[in-house]
Amino acid sequence: MSGLAAQLFREVRPDFFRALTGPLARLYVDSLDALEREAAQRNNGLGRDEALALVEQVVEQHADLSAEESDPLAQAITVRDKARVVLDTLKQAGWIEEPERSDWQRLIFFDSNGVLLLQALRKIAFPEAAVFSDKLVNVCVTLASRNALAEQPWPQVESCLASLQSGVAELRGMQKSIERHTKQQLATTTLKENLALLFDQFAERIGRNCYAQLVHARLPSKLAEARHAMEEIEADADLLTKMQTEVMRRDPALSAEAAMARVRVRLNDLAELLDQVEPLADTIDRRTAEFARRSQARFRYLQETTSEHRAHVQEFFEILNRHFAGWRLGELDSLGIEFPALLLHDLRIAGGLESLYTPRLRPAAGEIEPLVDSDPRQQDRTLAQLESTLRDSLTVSRANHFVAALPGARGTRVESTSILQSHVHNDEDIASLIACLLHARSSDAKFRIEVPRRETEAGASEFDDKLGYRVERFTLIKK
Repeated sequence: MSGLAAQLFREVRPDFFRALTGPLARLYVDSLDALEREAAQRNNGLGRDEALALVEQVVEQHADLSAEESDPLAQAITVRDKARVVLDTLKQAGWIEEPERSDWQRLIFFDSNGVLLLQALRKIAFPEAAVFSDKLVNVCVTLASRNALAEQPWPQVESCLASLQSGVAELRGMQKSIERHTKQQLATTTLKENLALLFDQFAERIGRNCYAQLVHARLPSKLAEARHAMEEIEADADLLTKMQTEVMRRDPALSAEAAMARVRVRLNDLAELLDQVEPLADTIDRRTAEFARRSQARFRYLQETTSEHRAHVQEFFEILNRHFAGWRLGELDSLGIEFPALLLHDLRIAGGLESLYTPRLRPAAGEIEPLVDSDPRQQDRTLAQLESTLRDSLTVSRANHFVAALPGARGTRVESTSILQSHVHNDEDIASLIACLLHARSSDAKFRIEVPRRETEAGASEFDDKLGYRVERFTLIKK
């Protein structure tokens, strides 16, 4: 059996991937992108002059790139010559084709293999939003249903394997998306960027659409049932015989032993993929918690940094007012006094754009139309959605309300074990407890939290289990 490399280079030329490497890779990638997008709209091919015009635009955009002396592009002088060299290089590499025609027209066609590779590159450069489509839950339900498996065992196993592969890919996409948001959060430079990334992007794209659905799916319990079902399937001789018969019916060339081996391999693949789901879900939990911690740390850093800079600027102008009372700032240059330049990182109009004068426009006369009242049912749905959003948000106010319900006055110390036993009964209470852990160090919090592991510097931690969650033991002190 030939390997991937041998089979791949039977389909494409050795120089096919060379265009994606080297110092001019950005130039060639953008040229391929522009040519493929235009060629996709031309069923009869793209004229060579049009292709040269597209490549010329890309060459002008990458004027900062320099080719090696041995590269033919370094010998080209004009933009047109450089575009011609780029087009010829892509043709020699097999990305584009220019067949000879009897009518002497020079038309360019994009290679089908190049289209596939460009689609993959676009998905890498512009990743799609992470999703959680309940495919994993459906697989667990299907495997646990013996009636569905008894009727058509082999098609159900094949369908579960395909859905499970897609579901695992979704989890990996969620993990990668959270990592991407974490890196973006560490690169934020203003409080506005920090909060916009946290609430506008992460909370909407991942927090509600993906992570919340993953938590509500309760995969650990369903995966345990699916694993137990897999053990029963592997031990059910009648079910295995039915699958073996179906495999031999679809592929008559297979022997009975080969068909049974294929059934065993599929079941083994299904079991291995089931074992990958829970570790991936745990990794997503850790990544999400890490994003929350880093977002809070970045917010505090930016808040302290900007307030410190503001204090320095205020002190500078107070000194000016004290020593040069009655003078204008522009008049101090005549005294020969040099002041340090103010490094403004953001320049805006003090009163906003609304403070600028805009000419009044006389509205055109028209007929008065009666206003149509909005649908009261739509208003009720909007209010209900807003109330649900406010109720589910993990704010410091929610944490303070939860702590206020705990017994004891100021200074009371409450152990986490006692809180879990007497005040945590459902997912809402768990969310309130998470809000306490998130805002324990907030200045608005009416409590603080001590973790025995940090106080004693012990290596091991103690946990309590509640509603399928593991909570590290801590002590809550009311302020």
